[in-house]
Amino acid sequence: MITAQDPSTAALARTLEVAGRRPTVVFHCTQPQARGDNHDHRTKASVAHALADLLGLNFGGIYRADARPEGPLFFVPSDTLTSVDAARHLGIESGDQLFGGVVPHPFVATKLVSHGLVHPDAPAPAGWSAAHGQAIQEVVLPGYSCFTPADARVAAERLLAHGSMRLKNPDGVGGLGQQVMHSAAELEAWLAETDPEQLRQHGVVLERNLRQVETLSVGQVQAGPLTASYVGTQQLTRNHRGHEVYGGSTLTVVRGDFEALRELPLAPELATAVEQALVYHRAAAEHYPGWMATRANYDVAQGVDDRGQWRSGVLEQSWRIGGASGAEVAALQAFQADPACRVVRASTHEVYADKVSVPAGARVHYDDDDADVGRVTKYAQVEAHADL
Repeated sequence: MITAQDPSTAALARTLEVAGRRPTVVFHCTQPQARGDNHDHRTKASVAHALADLLGLNFGGIYRADARPEGPLFFVPSDTLTSVDAARHLGIESGDQLFGGVVPHPFVATKLVSHGLVHPDAPAPAGWSAAHGQAIQEVVLPGYSCFTPADARVAAERLLAHGSMRLKNPDGVGGLGQQVMHSAAELEAWLAETDPEQLRQHGVVLERNLRQVETLSVGQVQAGPLTASYVGTQQLTRNHRGHEVYGGSTLTVVRGDFEALRELPLAPELATAVEQALVYHRAAAEHYPGWMATRANYDVAQGVDDRGQWRSGVLEQSWRIGGASGAEVAALQAFQADPACRVVRASTHEVYADKVSVPAGARVHYDDDDADVGRVTKYAQVEAHADL
């Protein structure tokens, strides 16, 4: 681990000084009702602490507006900040004050922004960018974002003509809030149980369904002057109830931006995922004024549709600290510690077991009994140089 006493880290901390004062890193839980003792909350706070170690800054723990630390702050929000004004209220004016993202409207932080409407005049939230949907339509799976029963029916008719479709709750995480549909009757049954006003306010995503799917992760992180980009895969594991859940990510991380990642000799399917994520990333910046992300992760699904056609497309974005962030910060630490290091293999692991053997050198971010999921251990590690 890099400590605040390392000369290189001290120099890094100085780059973030504001009026000669170094900021304090704080973890900002954006959902006040969230339990502070759950595994997700505590894991993210631990990664925020690791980020403070990397930057050579003090870690101020959980941010409280009524007990705000003196001096400048560096925020690690638990979720994407969904208002530019809210970010400014916290004091966030630039990426040097944030590990995460800011969007101008709440829907931009959801799956809704990954698809266009069924027709140009279809109902949509204030601030909706039709140009964004057009810009990304070739790099996402065929699909639509809908806000009325009528538009959902139009979308279903178009999608079901080519096979099964997947209905998604825009706010769902980890595959929750989704169901596969094979007929219009299944959509009608869902609509019958759905409040039209809720649909108008929150929307729904209908998308081409794939089989034999592998989910890739493409991302970029910035912490002060440090930048790294990556591509990798997600793993599933079984929790204590026997359900398949997210089990971690394995990433090939390169020092630099997406252009540095593109220069690596990647397998064709990985190169495709990187190109698709880059189009999505640039479109968000162009079409949603106020958008900012110093942590950007894009899930790219690759699989076969019902007609046997192989497809690849961005499923959704994550402009906030996430499941792979332990590996992201660990990679940045490796780059900071060794200026000659160009590429590393970094990974996160989530293990549901009573006894876990953690590899030497790994950083444990959570190891406890969670009231909802039971005993779980989460850690991140970096392998030696993996220059390709």
